[in-house]
Amino acid sequence: MARKSAVEDEPEVGSAALDEAWDEPRRRAKRSWSGGGGRWWIWIGRALLWAFVLVVVVNGIRAPFERFTADTPAVFDSGKGNEPGFPVAAASSFALQFAEVYLNYDAAATGTRQDRLARFLPEGADAQFGWNGLGQLSAAQLQVYEVQVRDVHRATVEVIARLGTRWIRLAVPVYSDAGRFVVSEQPALLEAPAKAQLPANPGYEHDTELEAKLQNDLTGFFQAYAQSDPVNLRRYTVGSDITGLDSAVTFGAIVEVDAPVGDADERVVTATVQWRVPPTEARGEEGLLPQTYELTVVKGDGDQWNVRSIRGAVQAGS
Repeated sequence: MARKSAVEDEPEVGSAALDEAWDEPRRRAKRSWSGGGGRWWIWIGRALLWAFVLVVVVNGIRAPFERFTADTPAVFDSGKGNEPGFPVAAASSFALQFAEVYLNYDAAATGTRQDRLARFLPEGADAQFGWNGLGQLSAAQLQVYEVQVRDVHRATVEVIARLGTRWIRLAVPVYSDAGRFVVSEQPALLEAPAKAQLPANPGYEHDTELEAKLQNDLTGFFQAYAQSDPVNLRRYTVGSDITGLDSAVTFGAIVEVDAPVGDADERVVTATVQWRVPPTEARGEEGLLPQTYELTVVKGDGDQWNVRSIRGAVQAGS
């Protein structure tokens, strides 16, 4: 029996079927987003790039505007007019060296002074800077007292010195330029600084019982402190690294202890100690030197008060 043709089995293809057959590839193309996804990332990249450009432009406009509108920095860094641009330390050293030459002269050595002054003076200045070559002057213990800055180039450096039994100040006008200095004008002698008036000692209630107790406890401490005795220092101190004076002096006596009323377990007190200073001669007598200390003392076991810290006193009871 003859085989049936496969062509005869296929159904008749009409115009609707042909349309569906031709539409199928177009539907598959719509489902593919490979190209569309790439364009989406491109647009995001462009947006980020424009945002970056916008930030750069805005900052470029704002920066100079802020510089022009910002507050002008203060010219002086203190109420006395010290300008940061003036080299205060170097000018002080220069003025101190000048004052040592200027305030020491002798008619027997005019040439030496003239040669030494030359490095400090401006071109064309008098070689002796006003001195007539007569008389004698000797200054000692020179040190810088104050610097008054006028501007970035000019300042007056005041040097304090002892002339015999008197103290004076010498005002030295200094000009500075690129790290170099010159005395710009004749100096001026001024009076010594006035002595301050110490106010009355502030009144407070004394803990007389503790003061009597500390006379004994601090005696042991100061004996160990003078000798740098590590064993007894540990005995009379607490939580500190006090090392002592290494026998530079020896303990004499506790002259006075001042202890204000306060906490039961810790106080800040002052103690005046009489130190004995070794004699300068083999059979000479020891010197006596009273000194006042401020101590923080803490109550320990057995009613003993131990030293936590020691320093120089400002004023008893302060």
